[in-house]
Amino acid sequence: MELSNQEARVIGCLLEKEITTPEQYPLSINSLTMACNQKSSREPVMNLSEQETQSIIDELTKKRLISEQTGFGSRVVKYKHRFCNTEFSDLQFSSEQLAVIIVLLLRGPQTPGELKTRCNRLHEFDGPQQVETALQSLASRDEPLVVQLPREANRRDSRYAQLFSDKHYLEQGTTQFEVSQVPVGKATTSETEQALQERLASLESQVSDLTQRITELEQLLD
Repeated sequence: MELSNQEARVIGCLLEKEITTPEQYPLSINSLTMACNQKSSREPVMNLSEQETQSIIDELTKKRLISEQTGFGSRVVKYKHRFCNTEFSDLQFSSEQLAVIIVLLLRGPQTPGELKTRCNRLHEFDGPQQVETALQSLASRDEPLVVQLPREANRRDSRYAQLFSDKHYLEQGTTQFEVSQVPVGKATTSETEQALQERLASLESQVSDLTQRITELEQLLD
């Protein structure tokens, strides 16, 4: 499976909203476009029109990754994914794996610490090591789905990328890695600072999510 960046955004949004707002899932073209263009929890921020979103949906439908669903008595066509964890897909993920995949699709390469914070509405991890375990399980498949990137300067941890739309990272990174073992009670100053940064990012994410929900509710009331 190979997705464009825009196709990855659409699939990621459908997966995310299925978990975070199940009462609004499947999504209409308007809701899906709004989800793709969110200013929060998206990297990079996109500005798709409904026409562009529809074109992406059409391509994903040809790939059998999206299907239409029309409710009884409703004229509004809605869309749901067939990407994973359905009878139509060979991809089956645990809750931990799915949360990681969603955030990587929506926000690009991330460190385990960033993933732990940004997955909080999708799956609650106890610590970065649990995230690394999920990443390792995705990388060790017959066809790896994530890759570990070389550690960048001034970063304590390596970032990880998904390989559905970011296959170019495969040449730069590795799918052979081990879960780090950090002794309990041995946190360094940098680790403490990272924990504070993760907490701040979590709070910012919660505020952004609440803002997005209010916007969606206002549009439903209009």
